[in-house]
Amino acid sequence: MKNSEFYVVATPIGNLGDITYRAVEILKEVDIILSEDTRVTKHLLNTYGIITQLKSYHANSSEHKENEIINLLNEGKKIALVSDAGTPTISDPGVKLISRIRSESPETLIRSLPGPAALIAGLSITGFTGNQFTFYGFLPHKKGRNSLFQEMKDSSRISVFYESPHRLVKTLQALNQVMGSSRKMCVARELTKIYEEHPVMTVEEMVSYYEMHPQKVKGECVIIIDSL
Repeated sequence: MKNSEFYVVATPIGNLGDITYRAVEILKEVDIILSEDTRVTKHLLNTYGIITQLKSYHANSSEHKENEIINLLNEGKKIALVSDAGTPTISDPGVKLISRIRSESPETLIRSLPGPAALIAGLSITGFTGNQFTFYGFLPHKKGRNSLFQEMKDSSRISVFYESPHRLVKTLQALNQVMGSSRKMCVARELTKIYEEHPVMTVEEMVSYYEMHPQKVKGECVIIIDSL
């Protein structure tokens, strides 16, 4: 029996033209595509004429669902994992599944198809000069949040995290209380889309900017804090 294959496939974070040729080829070749939200992925697949079978796999998928996936791999199937946008397992589902595949289907060939990632796209356009950064993913909503802000304030590395639009202004206000008025930061939002924006200014200025322009508070945000 031929070896099974499991592909972790990065998909566009906004502009559908950002998918790689190889990603399109693999998504056409595999037996099954695991998708965080099948409605979102279906739009991408239709754009590129991909008719591969689509199955749901997300953060709340059951152990039974993972068992089914591992059984398919043990039968020699080729499976691809995609998220709604960007690179799977980076603040997206898939880490637990891949860990199980490594232990329960060791003959499976696991392959990464690199591509878009919002944190790298945002970081690349800031002009911040630090060579190191710390990525925090999505921060906890309450417990431990302020201690993380303090950690970012004292860090000699650039700090990067994701934030939802409905929490953006409150997060900026909290950062301003901890960071002080002169620390540089960037809020990169709507990356690769028509209304892409990534202003760079002090934390205090950023608070004022979004308080004065509430219509701009939309789309997932990458928040980047310059190092000391």
